[in-house]
Amino acid sequence: MVGPNTLFHRRKHSWPPEEFITKTTLQLLDFDSAAPPPHAWRRRLNCHANILKEFTITFREAIKMVRLGIRLWSYVREEASHGRKAPIDPFTKENCKPSASQGVPLGGMGSGSISRGFRGEFKQWQITPGTCDPSPMMSNQFSIFISREGGHKKYASVLAPGQHGSLGKSRDKGISSWGWNLNGQHSTYHALFPRAWTVYDGEPDPELKISCRQISPFIPNNYRDSSLPAAVFVYTLVNTGKERAKVSLLFTWANSIGGTSHMSGGHVNEPFIGEDGVSGVLLHHKTGKGNPPVTFAISACETQNVNVTVLPYFGLSEDSSFTAKDMWDKMEKDGKFDQENFNSGPSTPSTAGDTICAAVSASAWVEAHGKCTVSFALSWSSPKVKFSKGSTYDRRYTKFYGTSPRAALDLVHDALTHYKRWEEDIEAWQNPILRDDRLPEWYKFTLFNELYFLVAGGTVWIDSASIHANGNSHLQQSDLGNSEGKASGVDSKDQQNNLDNGDSNGIESNGEASVTDESNGLFVDTSHVDDDDDVGRFLYLEGVEYVMWNTYDVHFYASYALLMLFPKIELNIQRDFAKAVLSEDGRKVKFLAEGNLGIRKVRGAVPHDLGMHDPWNEMNAYNIHDTSKWKDLNPKFVLQVYRDFAATGDYQFGIDVWPAVRAAMEYMEQFDRDNDDLIENDGFPDQTYDTWTVHGVSAYCGCLWLAALQAAAAMALQIGDKFFAELCKNKFLNAKAALEAKLWNGTYFNYDSGASSNSKSIQTDQLAGQWYTASSGLPPIFEDSKIKSTLQKIFDFNVMKTKGGRMGAVNGMHPDGKVDETCMQSREIWTGVTYAAAATMILSGMEEQGFTTAEGIFTAGWSEEGFGYWFQTPEGWTMDGHYRSLIYMRPLAIWGMQWALSLPKAILDAPKINMMDRVHMSPRSRRFSHNSRVVTHKATCFGDSSLSCSC
Repeated sequence: MVGPNTLFHRRKHSWPPEEFITKTTLQLLDFDSAAPPPHAWRRRLNCHANILKEFTITFREAIKMVRLGIRLWSYVREEASHGRKAPIDPFTKENCKPSASQGVPLGGMGSGSISRGFRGEFKQWQITPGTCDPSPMMSNQFSIFISREGGHKKYASVLAPGQHGSLGKSRDKGISSWGWNLNGQHSTYHALFPRAWTVYDGEPDPELKISCRQISPFIPNNYRDSSLPAAVFVYTLVNTGKERAKVSLLFTWANSIGGTSHMSGGHVNEPFIGEDGVSGVLLHHKTGKGNPPVTFAISACETQNVNVTVLPYFGLSEDSSFTAKDMWDKMEKDGKFDQENFNSGPSTPSTAGDTICAAVSASAWVEAHGKCTVSFALSWSSPKVKFSKGSTYDRRYTKFYGTSPRAALDLVHDALTHYKRWEEDIEAWQNPILRDDRLPEWYKFTLFNELYFLVAGGTVWIDSASIHANGNSHLQQSDLGNSEGKASGVDSKDQQNNLDNGDSNGIESNGEASVTDESNGLFVDTSHVDDDDDVGRFLYLEGVEYVMWNTYDVHFYASYALLMLFPKIELNIQRDFAKAVLSEDGRKVKFLAEGNLGIRKVRGAVPHDLGMHDPWNEMNAYNIHDTSKWKDLNPKFVLQVYRDFAATGDYQFGIDVWPAVRAAMEYMEQFDRDNDDLIENDGFPDQTYDTWTVHGVSAYCGCLWLAALQAAAAMALQIGDKFFAELCKNKFLNAKAALEAKLWNGTYFNYDSGASSNSKSIQTDQLAGQWYTASSGLPPIFEDSKIKSTLQKIFDFNVMKTKGGRMGAVNGMHPDGKVDETCMQSREIWTGVTYAAAATMILSGMEEQGFTTAEGIFTAGWSEEGFGYWFQTPEGWTMDGHYRSLIYMRPLAIWGMQWALSLPKAILDAPKINMMDRVHMSPRSRRFSHNSRVVTHKATCFGDSSLSCSC
């Protein structure tokens, strides 16, 4: 852990709100959380949103990949013929080009998401699993109408800048007829996920200060509210004029889930009056392609001073019975809609080609020098998740709200009546970090803002009760635990949990059920689990362009966020993969890189992902390479399981997954070609860098293997499988000696032991295994001097020779200081890998280098002088800043930095294993395959950190 006064004596970035908002306005808004926080990501609304530039491959790379490209193109077309998307499709481009306009997304996790750009547009529609439509719905807006006593001052404006080319001409009867009068020069956006503030400092009325606070229920360790598809918009109005003002705020919404869905017909709008003053409109959306229906609710809360009226229907075409222009004119004239609209009942279903919208108005008088608060809410109820090959599940929130379309009404009601409690919980979580003066300001708000991905990364969170209705699994499964709860190699009488479950990071014991062979597909049997412990099942995409669920080699980097904030979800993901390790799917698959055939899932191999079109039941949607031959997946599984086991102190979790840990380790032995206990790579890109070929022993996979041997040994001792621990200890010492002999060059570890032009390259990620051992309370896998020498080399070359440290760490650098251009990935800067390297530096006592390394990602991706990747952090970018794969999972690795800065007590107090204390074994007896699974006695030192576990 970092000492209290040991962080940076260096330049500190600072973006105080006073640089964006006048001090007078900040003082006026200093009540009810209306003022933006001291630490936040900030932009002016008139800031130019430049079009982002995508990477291109070089001619040499294209020649190398031409066969793969042809096969991939053919596969994409084949999938399209079946009405399905391919998980990776570089050929189909969106009509809406990505731009630097993103902001904090709306809602909790796993119930579909909608993003909102920093200028106010609603976009990035991800209601249907695996689909993302980036186009904004420009009819979805907040607008304001202001009149003052005497009638000589009137203002009417959409509360978003009007520089949108898609609006058409002002004489149209559509939304272009609205008042797009906001310049945005004096309006600013302040983001601190899961909240955002937009402050209108005298726009459009110079005498009215306006703050809009956007709140979503993303609350660590709250497994109920964090699943809700709802968001609240709290407007605070401060009248600085001498006359009282009548202010009407307007919320308009199209009956659409993005794209052209609003024109498909059959949609119905319906007004409602709910309890506690909550009223609004339900928008029932009839989805296409057999997808489950969606119901939106837009609402406002009526109070003693706030009057709420609705317009259940208006159209965007000139032929509509009540047009968008009619709606705007009505608000300009009256500042409200007719009260009898609440009695209109459901509208006639829309016809194909027509777009229907709804509006909610909230009006109030604001006294001279007075203040007023007006609250709106949005919800979207899509209770069913349907995957393209047929499996359907209930979303997590239906456990609390049911599956009725009218749940949308209850969701907005609860959002409007509970949002203050949400904010209290959010502030209690964030304030200790925000108030830590040791930390650079850019890090504080970027740490929270990178969490956007857990909402906008295509997350799906389902209720366990809906699992067993699906029986589509093609998997043959081995036991993962049994009816007695006994793990292979461990006597059931030795299974007990005496770990300390207390932890300051919110990590706690899960206590969920073990996986049983009777469970459907890859699910844990939760039939006898208490409701408080059953948190359902969770999926998130590798990225919106790489549509695969829970991609495991990337989750290795991202999982720190879930472990720290939602540890029960993290343990369930590991349980799913543990079950997967012991399963097999013998259906034939064509692997596109070489064109060869193999089987979809090999028993003993950790899958690359949980699938795309039928997750859990049809794994490994990735089909570029045969990932059963990858060298990083199995070690990453063992390392994650041990870290989670040690951090949570959940001994039942350890018992549940131990058979899979053993199987994963035993599977890897086939890749030790020369019996030195060290795995070798096979001359193709057989790890997460899937275009970067590796020959012989590699620093990346070899280090992961060493760390996995150490983690497996430590876990075996704590579970009670002492003999397996001795096997791993022996293998570790031999493998370590072999790796150092083959790769250590006196300063760092060579990329691999081959004879290629890049074999001596400096790889940023070469100490990924050491990152995990240090994160898990295990001893370092190399001498401290070698670790620090390697990290300093990475810092001096991969970081500081990459545009002076202002872009992050390039993946590969030749020892002469030139970028390794062997392939597109060696020359890329990967955001998540840079964060991981920074975390490794922090864990090694190199905090200055660690934060300088990570700051390059902030400078290039998030700062105003950068490339515009805020709230859409890509997998990586090139030296000229061109991105590959926006909205990507791996940048969540920034939470690995926070883990390094605040290691939980359970890790610091974990039993210490002595890898040097071992029973010597012959080469033959060291083979996993040579030894049967024997029952051993539980290590008596479990839970006692004073013992060496060398029993």
